[in-house]
Amino acid sequence: MTKNHRKNWAENVEWNPAQIAYPSTEVDIQKLVLKAGNERNKIRVIGTGHSFTALCKTDQILLSLDEYQGLVNVDKNNCQVTVKGGTKLKFLGELLWKEGLAMENLGDIDAQSIAGTICTGTHGTGTAFGTISTQIIALRLINGKGEIKSCSSIENPELFKAAQVSLGVLGVITEITLQCIPSYKLLVTNRKEQLSEVMSSISERNRQNRNFEYYWFPYTKTVWTKTTNIAESGEPDKDSFLNYASELVLENYTFKALCAFAKIFPSKNKMVSKIVAHAVPTMKKLNHSHKVYATMRLVKFTEMEYNVPADAYQDVMNEIVQLVNSEKFAIHFPIESRWVKADDIYMSPAYGRDSAYIACHVYNKKDNTEYFKALETIFRAYGGRPHWGKLHTLTQQDVIDLYPKYPEFNKIRKEQDPDEIFTSPYIKKLIG
Repeated sequence: MTKNHRKNWAENVEWNPAQIAYPSTEVDIQKLVLKAGNERNKIRVIGTGHSFTALCKTDQILLSLDEYQGLVNVDKNNCQVTVKGGTKLKFLGELLWKEGLAMENLGDIDAQSIAGTICTGTHGTGTAFGTISTQIIALRLINGKGEIKSCSSIENPELFKAAQVSLGVLGVITEITLQCIPSYKLLVTNRKEQLSEVMSSISERNRQNRNFEYYWFPYTKTVWTKTTNIAESGEPDKDSFLNYASELVLENYTFKALCAFAKIFPSKNKMVSKIVAHAVPTMKKLNHSHKVYATMRLVKFTEMEYNVPADAYQDVMNEIVQLVNSEKFAIHFPIESRWVKADDIYMSPAYGRDSAYIACHVYNKKDNTEYFKALETIFRAYGGRPHWGKLHTLTQQDVIDLYPKYPEFNKIRKEQDPDEIFTSPYIKKLIG
């Protein structure tokens, strides 16, 4: 193992870059890109390594933005902020809160960098909200020629639509301008319910609540719903062990022990799923928005998540339930469902359609191959598009077929990075 040995969060992708760079200024980033171009080296940028795919994998230069974080500018009158690309979401939430601001919506993990978040099309849930990339109103990047390019819906609008979800192939995103809103509190209620009741009322739940999602426990009729709305009154919960004991103990340490048990005894996966389903509590959490969206993740897993048209969701989920209950696969992780509004971003999985996202997980010490293959067959039959940071088997032809704006995206990519400095074998296979 070399000193530069790296692996992603899930530990399913490992690599040994020849060099790891930690630039702390935009000038440093530009110099690094220019030097790489002159020496015909390749660069891949890494945020926190939370992608389950090989997006960040390279045997040449790995560029980390860990030392390039923080706010660049705050416009309180318009609720707009410009932030450095490497800024982690958890840190960003605190910075915004101190300014009386917040992001409109977020996903359930806050470890990622803001640049990595948008490059992969990361999302939260709520039919009134798009992916996190839709909250961007402008961005700045250093392309493969070492040029600093700014873009927005007004300035270089085509580049902007390509850069909002770019897979890191257009350049290094150095600054992102976000449209925020005044800070707010959220009340989230987690409740154990019946799958049939939830499936028959999904449209109503999405319509009546700001954010709605749920987890189905395999081999059971049980789901854990998560319903979130603005809290107009009430004091934020204290950040204490007792308040979040369920999240810490039940959802992490106890679940981790059960995962290890199910790996040793594959025949017990069904039992483990039923134990967890039985134990999930009804609980409420009231806090500032950035402290509510994120969920603690101490149990490592691999994940496949696909976007399907919202109006196909019921059919897709029914097929998944039937597949999982066939007991062909030794799995027990709950399956998560979320919803997102359509957008017009070239490589966004939600391009042109209101969408449902279905996420399936496997304990990272277990083989996911056959399970994910079977799930992907279902997703693809309904025109499914994968979350770019989650596992999938798409080829370049698949991408061409699934993304109407791929030709425009690829044209812009060739203009911004003609020497393919930001390309890797994985990228080559995926988008050419």
